[in-house]
Amino acid sequence: MSDDPSNIQRRWRLALGRYAERQMGGLSKSDVRMDRTLDYLYGREYDKRGLHRPKGPGTLDPTQMKALDWLGSARKLFPQSVFEVLQDHALDRYGLSDLLDDPKTLENLEPNQDLLKTLLSFHGRAKPEVKDKLRQVADAVIQDIMRRLKSDVQRAFSGRRNPYKRSHVASAANFDWRGTLRRNLKNYDPDTGRIIADDLRFVSRERRRLPWSVILCVDQSGSMTDSIIHSAVMAAILSGLPGVKVSMVLFDTSIIDVTEKLTDPLDTLLSVQLGGGTDIGQAVEYSERYIDTPERTVFVLISDFAEGASPRRLYRSVARMNEARVRMIGLSALDDLGDPYMDAQIAGRLAGLGMKIAAMTPDKLAQWLAGVME
Repeated sequence: MSDDPSNIQRRWRLALGRYAERQMGGLSKSDVRMDRTLDYLYGREYDKRGLHRPKGPGTLDPTQMKALDWLGSARKLFPQSVFEVLQDHALDRYGLSDLLDDPKTLENLEPNQDLLKTLLSFHGRAKPEVKDKLRQVADAVIQDIMRRLKSDVQRAFSGRRNPYKRSHVASAANFDWRGTLRRNLKNYDPDTGRIIADDLRFVSRERRRLPWSVILCVDQSGSMTDSIIHSAVMAAILSGLPGVKVSMVLFDTSIIDVTEKLTDPLDTLLSVQLGGGTDIGQAVEYSERYIDTPERTVFVLISDFAEGASPRRLYRSVARMNEARVRMIGLSALDDLGDPYMDAQIAGRLAGLGMKIAAMTPDKLAQWLAGVME
């Protein structure tokens, strides 16, 4: 974007809205259309604060534009990244639920994870005639996430690396850099300070023969929506792997057992009731029923660890699992950014009881799980 002073002024004029026209001047014909589109959405700030919206020559009042018209205009006028931000603000910040009331409007929405989060909260209130379309949009987002994660999970669980057995199958996952370095030391060039690797080494992998049980216990409070989405997708992928049995429990102050729905992530997500308080101890204690062979069980608690009840019940359950030699993982986030938020005091106490605490993206979780299960 140009740093030309006139362009900077133009951008400020669009950001501040039509009330700045007297001080900053008018706009070109194309910018007027952008100004109207932005005002349709962000002019609602005046309504929220009980203020009268300023009028300007040649402008359209919000009542003169329909949600579908606004959506089409925003898609044409702004880059894709900006359009997605506008769409998310319309749904999340300004509650333009009329964007979700019409199947034709849904066809114009851009499927992405933020839209999926909105659909999850709206689904229970949707009109019957748009519910099928909501499911189609949600399923498109889920399938995209599955495509991105599935190869990472399958690669991580492809078998345990055996450093003592060579393989002739060349793949990045099996590359033996130590063995390659040792084998090619004779090719060191002192003039360039480099080693010419003409003999690449790869290790073999051994299939896991004994079954493992993975228990996912997922906080469904409002701040954990990204984690719930990725957990549902991860559970579906893991449940399709040989030798892995997956159970999944969602919780706030109540418990929803979705173990029987794991093959369809959308069904899992539609069971979610976002919001409410948090009773982690109750959910962890409930999850213990799925422990058959403790030493071959991985328990994964996905939460911000902000316990709403007394933490004693939580500590007792975790201590029991640790004594039984269950392998325990605690994750504070599962979104693509991996930004952690957690109650450090409770997380620290759980770590002291034998739970490994971390914040990581879903692909890293797959690698960690595979390592824990070796």
